[in-house]
Amino acid sequence: MRMDVLTLFPEMFEGVFHSSILGKAQEKGLVSLSTLNFREFAGNKHNTVDDYAYGGGGGMVLKAEPIFAAVESLTEGLESKPRVILMCPQGETFTQRKAEELAGEQHLIFVCGHYEGYDERIREHLVTDELSIGDYVLTGGELPAMVVIDSVARLLPGVLGNESSAVTDSFSTGLLEYPHYTRPASFRGWEVPEVLISGHHVNIGLWRRQQSLLRTLRRRPELLGQIELTAKERKWLKEEHGYEPGGDSAK
Repeated sequence: MRMDVLTLFPEMFEGVFHSSILGKAQEKGLVSLSTLNFREFAGNKHNTVDDYAYGGGGGMVLKAEPIFAAVESLTEGLESKPRVILMCPQGETFTQRKAEELAGEQHLIFVCGHYEGYDERIREHLVTDELSIGDYVLTGGELPAMVVIDSVARLLPGVLGNESSAVTDSFSTGLLEYPHYTRPASFRGWEVPEVLISGHHVNIGLWRRQQSLLRTLRRRPELLGQIELTAKERKWLKEEHGYEPGGDSAK
């Protein structure tokens, strides 16, 4: 996959792109990550990329011309058009499902804004998606873009050392992930659940499923209403933890 980022601050991505999993993924040739400063496409004497808003009001607005020109420089001659993603607090809230959708693409372009906002024509005629990482406002789109890129890249084949890791992540199954333990089996008097050291894989699988259900019930009960539970799971949740579909009670 190829991912390009349009930003006024490309230096912010240096550590993120060349460290840990993303750095190794690039070394393996599994993903290409690059930044492009769209100030290079300003086309005016002072390389300004923002201007006052028509109609007045506080703050500056990013101009359409440099962003259009920057995107076009990345897509010229391509047979297929990439997804162009505007990082914006007004956008669709980013989820694991969206990450899985984007991981199926070959080329993504992220637009990171600053100042008061974007010229509306960027939204209307250039981008294919608008994404937000939460209901709050940051100083720019760089940090949200890093979050999305990391989330998408780790889903690509070969990026993670263990291919099953992404499959069992929280939200990938619709549930929060079950608890994990490692050596030592006893730490300060706190013991690893006996089932995990039993070697009985069927029982371990059942325990993990139940723990995922229970953790989701206690922390994000609204998610349980979005997945299909078996009759045994519904019975277990009702009898052991007082939960019934349509309710959110938990002992």
